[in-house]
Amino acid sequence: MVLNIERILRYIEFIEDVRQQSKVKHKLLDIVVIVLFAKLANADDWEEIADFAEYHEAFLKKYTELKNGIPSHDTIQRVFENINPEYISFYTVNGEKADHIVSAWSNENGFCLGQKTVEEKSNEITAIPELLKAINIKGQIVTIDAMGTQTKIAETIKDRRADYVLALKENHLNLYKDVKDYFDDAEFCKKIKNKKNYKKTVEKAHSQIETREYYQTNDIKWLADKDKCKGLKTIGMIVKTIKKNDYTVVEKRYYLSSLAPDIELFSKAVRQHWSVEIMH
Repeated sequence: MVLNIERILRYIEFIEDVRQQSKVKHKLLDIVVIVLFAKLANADDWEEIADFAEYHEAFLKKYTELKNGIPSHDTIQRVFENINPEYISFYTVNGEKADHIVSAWSNENGFCLGQKTVEEKSNEITAIPELLKAINIKGQIVTIDAMGTQTKIAETIKDRRADYVLALKENHLNLYKDVKDYFDDAEFCKKIKNKKNYKKTVEKAHSQIETREYYQTNDIKWLADKDKCKGLKTIGMIVKTIKKNDYTVVEKRYYLSSLAPDIELFSKAVRQHWSVEIMH
């Protein structure tokens, strides 16, 4: 599929904006463009869409003004909930069904190592191992979003003598709940800090303060489903706190990894994951 961006932008102009214009801070075009590119980059929830936009604001400004910066994930979600579903689909403007592409991207070298086209997004699960077998990943760290957190994919990565950092979400409900419950325990988090498997960063951007706290631990003997991920050595969590004016938003994300405890390496792998998505 070849995207005709100018044609898509013209199509977006026909979408009815039902908001009270006197209260509008972010143009509808801004928000739809953000979601368009973020979804092409495999963002699969509103928080990831907002993160993508923040990371790639300069790129997005090639297509829309973003006069008031990047909207929050709550704003993006709220606006999309009010868009007539007839305008939004998984089809291109000319009615042809869009392809889904699985890509392997080298963050260090800045180029695509390989791609595989699949007819449906769900087929990415079977396509990823095939792509990983077709390229040399020995000694590298492979990061994949939550859809790629699968037994076969973890096995393929380890068999190819590489390591992984895999996002963990509710699509693996029992495993997700166990890891979440672990990190919800303040005493466990305190022990992680004492072992220096913790890192904190503070950044100011878009008139807001973003604090990221990274936790990583190899305390996983208790984890019931740990054998589902070959080579699993650690679990991790990121707590992202955004403060802007009079509101505070806290987001937590969880990860499975074959890396030994190394908070610098873990945090770098997680943070750089979004930098590979723009190649889509």
